[in-house]
Amino acid sequence: MLFTQSLKKNFQFRYVYHKGRSFANRRLVMYIIKNGTAENRLGISVSKKVGKSVVRSHVTRLIRESYRSMEAELKRGYDIVVIARVSCNEASYWEVRDSLRHLMKKHNFFCPEEAEKKAGVADETAHFLYEKARYSKAECTAEDAAYLKKLG
Repeated sequence: MLFTQSLKKNFQFRYVYHKGRSFANRRLVMYIIKNGTAENRLGISVSKKVGKSVVRSHVTRLIRESYRSMEAELKRGYDIVVIARVSCNEASYWEVRDSLRHLMKKHNFFCPEEAEKKAGVADETAHFLYEKARYSKAECTAEDAAYLKKLG
């Protein structure tokens, strides 16, 4: 992640829990507070209720990748703690990304509208192609595969 470090220490998490603002949805809970630096610090918490270690690691990677994909659009100078709920253990990448994006919007954490619109078009197109390949019997065309590869 380009503009983000990790929260690692217990006292850092506790500070964000006690002083930060929180919003929640079905899959995630997010706490945010200003940290006075020029970069964000991200902490991810996945409890044993979510599943065994393989499942917890998978959920952590999904959250981190979702954050990384929208990192350029976000304001800087905040401590962020994301807590995964039990319903997150069976969620796909797109569902986790949408949940995280929803919480970021609730916190008014995105920079200007232009960046969000540009990223939203690419995300929606990639999501459409992903769902098309996943649920339809027809496979992706060569153009669709090239577009998905270009997006990463």
